[in-house]
Amino acid sequence: MRILVTGSSGLIGSQLVLSLARAGDEVVRYQRPAAESSDALQIEDGFDAVVHLAGEPIAGRWTASKKRRIRESRVVGTLRLSEALARSRRSPRVLVNASAIGYYGDRGVEMLHEGSAMGDGFLAEVCRDWEAATARAAEAGIRVVNLRFGVVLSGRGGALKRMLLPFKLGLGGIVGEGRQFWSWVAIDDAVGAIQHVLTTQRVRGPINVVSPNTVTNREFTEVLGRVLRRPTIFPMPAIAAEALFGEMAGALLLCSARVSPVALVGSGYRHFFPHLETAVRHLVLHQPV
Repeated sequence: MRILVTGSSGLIGSQLVLSLARAGDEVVRYQRPAAESSDALQIEDGFDAVVHLAGEPIAGRWTASKKRRIRESRVVGTLRLSEALARSRRSPRVLVNASAIGYYGDRGVEMLHEGSAMGDGFLAEVCRDWEAATARAAEAGIRVVNLRFGVVLSGRGGALKRMLLPFKLGLGGIVGEGRQFWSWVAIDDAVGAIQHVLTTQRVRGPINVVSPNTVTNREFTEVLGRVLRRPTIFPMPAIAAEALFGEMAGALLLCSARVSPVALVGSGYRHFFPHLETAVRHLVLHQPV
């Protein structure tokens, strides 16, 4: 397959490009044009698939300007890409678009699947509009898949990488009460899911990309401490998290989203790392499994 990838230098994109190349696919890294208008965005013909992963990182304090960049990079960027693909003389067969489980909002212990209602808050609204921005491509007959990623774990970046230093120093602990569910996925399965949906013709629409075994923050903390052989006795109270990270703390660290990969598993995908401890040992200690 000849595949165009946006966001190819990011956490998922960089690993995806390597994996696709190893599989024998021809990968083209998308370069954003200097012009910003949708009419100026032209995608050359001849791609079998497009994987759209570009977007402003959500980590960091959510100032008004940061939230604007988060939204515009996803919603406006996806809309422009979708329109450009629809205008192509030879459109790709499939558009795989990144989204996130932020769509579901803070839902406590409720088990969430692709048919669950949208939640509340900034991230939920961004995810709704982000996915809706692919409508033009779908109307043009392109198969569209919106991948709702959970917390992607990698030893090379992202949330897990940021947690390693304080945990290695013995300064790790639960966040808030530790009862909130963190739906996670190993980077190997984030990439594996993309490759799976690229070639599985019956898959379309929203797909949760998470492990089938979600955990609470307390369980996550215990596993990371056990793998690193460090105590986890320094909790971060909710008030401290909110003081440090502002609105982002409530939406990411303290939010509970117990998400199940119903559609992904139902389509025949088998996770490389369905269990957290095995995944963390592989990613952090590079132990063979």
